[in-house]
Amino acid sequence: MVKMGILGAGKIAGIMAATLREMDSVECYAVASRDYDKANAFVKQYGFAKSYGSYEEMVKDSEVELVYVATPHSHHYDHIKLCLEHGKHVLCEKAFTLNEKQAEEVFAMAREKGLLLTEAIWTRYIPMRKRLDDVLASGVIGKPYMLTANLAYVVGDKERIAKAELGGGALLDLGVYTLNFASMVFGDDIEKITGSAVLNEDGVDLQHSITLTYRDGKMAALNSSALGLSDRRGVIYGDKGFIEVMNINNCEGIKVYDLERNLVSAYDRPEQISGYEYEVEASVYAIQRGETQCLQMPHEESLRMLRWMDELRSQWGVTFPGEA
Repeated sequence: MVKMGILGAGKIAGIMAATLREMDSVECYAVASRDYDKANAFVKQYGFAKSYGSYEEMVKDSEVELVYVATPHSHHYDHIKLCLEHGKHVLCEKAFTLNEKQAEEVFAMAREKGLLLTEAIWTRYIPMRKRLDDVLASGVIGKPYMLTANLAYVVGDKERIAKAELGGGALLDLGVYTLNFASMVFGDDIEKITGSAVLNEDGVDLQHSITLTYRDGKMAALNSSALGLSDRRGVIYGDKGFIEVMNINNCEGIKVYDLERNLVSAYDRPEQISGYEYEVEASVYAIQRGETQCLQMPHEESLRMLRWMDELRSQWGVTFPGEA
């Protein structure tokens, strides 16, 4: 059983904690916050063994084996390095880092130390990802030519979204999911990536539209917003029908339609704790085998997603404090 620590005690850390206590492969061991009272309350709520009032204290605990980093995007780079420097395996929330350069550095560090480092983008790990792969491979919709995907929540007033100093914007928080969806369905051999965005007064995007053009002629049209609410659907268009994915953020079901738009098959999501358990299970599996990355989200894929987002931010003129 792998002893887990959670770095950060916010909302997403709470979802992970509630998930971990239902799992058999990990032990809910430690939680760290910059506020000891907050960490202590978290420990009591979720049944962890230890609470720490600083991140540095927790990573010095020799019992901690795997750390889930649940802090804002702007802090991921420093917190990943802190964990690796103290010999901890790391599962870090998306967006993995602010940019590709930061990710390259920490991945190299993890490889050098022989430690697991992987991105916690749950859509890469969930069983419905393989189900979608199988449906596409069956040829039921013929040759796929285009996909659309959207993800939008009313979160534009949240500091983590609105502030550049926290790595804010819809792209790193929401667009990362639409980009990963396109990558999982159509692959990564793109010829061009373009987009347009609406920025706030702090210079980060609150909504955007992205187009990926693939070398084989496929296209992906992706939309995200932190200002309005969307249906979160993904649709894949083929020459014999189309596939509808309900909620690209945590797939709730897949429906397949023929050329007359008749529903021909449907697949429901299997029972789950929260969906976070799969990335944890993959991390434990990799650790037990001495691997430094997870098959479901290898380092190169995290780097590619950040490369695409770096390019889009360059087009939009979005930079974060400290970036060249």
